[in-house]
Amino acid sequence: MRKPIFADISLLFVTFIWGTTFVLVQNAISLLDPFSFNGIRFLAAAVMLLLWLFLFERKQIALLNLKMLTSGLFIGFWLFLGYATQTIGLLYTTTSKAGFITGLSVIFVPLFSMFLLKQFPSRNAVIGVSIATVGLFLLTMTDVSSLNIGDGLVFVCAISFALQIIFTGKFSNKYPTLLLTVIQISTVAVLSILSAFIFEDWRKSFNVDILLSKDVIVALMITSVLATALAFLIQTNFQKYTTATRVALIFAMEPVFAAIAGYYWADERLSVSALFGCLLIFAGMIFAELPANKFPLLRKNKSVQG
Repeated sequence: MRKPIFADISLLFVTFIWGTTFVLVQNAISLLDPFSFNGIRFLAAAVMLLLWLFLFERKQIALLNLKMLTSGLFIGFWLFLGYATQTIGLLYTTTSKAGFITGLSVIFVPLFSMFLLKQFPSRNAVIGVSIATVGLFLLTMTDVSSLNIGDGLVFVCAISFALQIIFTGKFSNKYPTLLLTVIQISTVAVLSILSAFIFEDWRKSFNVDILLSKDVIVALMITSVLATALAFLIQTNFQKYTTATRVALIFAMEPVFAAIAGYYWADERLSVSALFGCLLIFAGMIFAELPANKFPLLRKNKSVQG
């Protein structure tokens, strides 16, 4: 199997993990404040990755330098801002609306890539992004309600995640995967813990009754291991084999998986338009994967017009 194809499948698996943990996180932050939850989640993931680094990939430590550290801190900052605004936003908005607004990063990634990296998406990618965006709207925004502060926070999250995707693609080619991931995840952990001490009642983080409650402990275990340590290790490793726009399209499947999880775990029902939206998101992702030579008639007409 070619590396780009395997990379896409691996990133789709990551998207599945993130989508299915949406409901878990929303239940957990009703008991444990958002910064505290993210601090514990990312600290646990950082510790696991650090142990793996020291036990099996110790030679990577010798490659650590100021440029790598700065790159990891930079990616980590955008990841922290994305998770912070998304998690707080979930306190004020619905899972569906948060899924749609977060999914807007599928538009921001190619847009920012053009301005920041001078990378222009292919025609198929542009069409795929357009199809997926319509699908996102149909999936999540059928019952449109007035916008609130939570929606604004999740919008900042979409921008932050888009920048994290872009710069992960830029730096993952230059530095060792595990070490760069450790720096990124540790940055999110430190910033989240500091924010918890400043903005929240951090004592809740040491409340045994809250920490050992079913919703919190299950969410922390699953998100720290699968949705953080494993997921970002996979993203950092495989994004070097694909484009940022393609990654964003794959990640646009997150609200699809979130909707499926909501159907099974939160008894949320999908309308006909939402189901059609799911199909459009999937179609947009597939369309962007197709090479341009799959449409010879379009190329012929284009050449005649030129």
